[in-house]
Amino acid sequence: MMTRKKKSRRLIRITLIYIALTLLGIFMIYPLIWMFFSSFKSNNEIFGSLRLLPKQVIWDSFYRGWNSGQFTYGLFFKNTFLLVIPVVLFTLVSSTLVAYGFARFNFPLKGILFTVMISTLMLPNAVIIIPRYILFNRFGWLNSYKPFTVPSIFACHPFFIFMLVQFLRGLPRELDESATIDGCNSFVILVRIHIPLLKPALFSAAIFQFIWTWNDFFNSLIYINSVKKYTISLALRMSLDTAAAANWNEILAMSTLAILPCVLIFFFAQKYFVEGIATTGLKG
Repeated sequence: MMTRKKKSRRLIRITLIYIALTLLGIFMIYPLIWMFFSSFKSNNEIFGSLRLLPKQVIWDSFYRGWNSGQFTYGLFFKNTFLLVIPVVLFTLVSSTLVAYGFARFNFPLKGILFTVMISTLMLPNAVIIIPRYILFNRFGWLNSYKPFTVPSIFACHPFFIFMLVQFLRGLPRELDESATIDGCNSFVILVRIHIPLLKPALFSAAIFQFIWTWNDFFNSLIYINSVKKYTISLALRMSLDTAAAANWNEILAMSTLAILPCVLIFFFAQKYFVEGIATTGLKG
């Protein structure tokens, strides 16, 4: 009898938990759902009604929004991918190499250099934006994607280095010793042994960097001044700079398309993302 009562209580508790999580999930994604449905509404209905579904559907908001202005959003999506993909790839490669050095090698001033690297996490972007702008201006990199891609080659993102260092420190050193006995050098050990084990952490770093770079507005506004090279975030802001009243259904339609890559990459790589955040290496 007691066992049945315990099972029923456990079932009720689990049911309540799932109901609460479902309601919380709906509450969190409701703004995205509202944005999608509002792309089919008129301006008067967007600002004058709380209804989720439109009374009168406007079917051409995506088409008109995509082809609004001198350039289509196809160009802006292309520019964004040309910026984001190299930054993500270069960040993963450079951060992995630097993290491997800190986690597996002993060299002079290692502790001091690691402390300096971690301390740069505390520098706000507003402090370094002016020196970086002056430096990149002297290099002749303004109005290009070099201010984003070139620093990523040199591991300028300490957050990812720290995350990968913590993951590598959780890997047993016996793996390195066994590979060394088999004749592998340090680079081969990294490529053939550590990188396959680093997959969860690399996926987490890739997702973070992809979303942060994709949504970056401030740095793109500072370094890019040609409309032909605008990214999605700048293109959306440009839609509000027109002298006439903004067509909010078109802006919301393009906003829906703009967040779609971030949502898709998160859900497709969710398994590795959760594993990379929850663990810091092998156990046991």
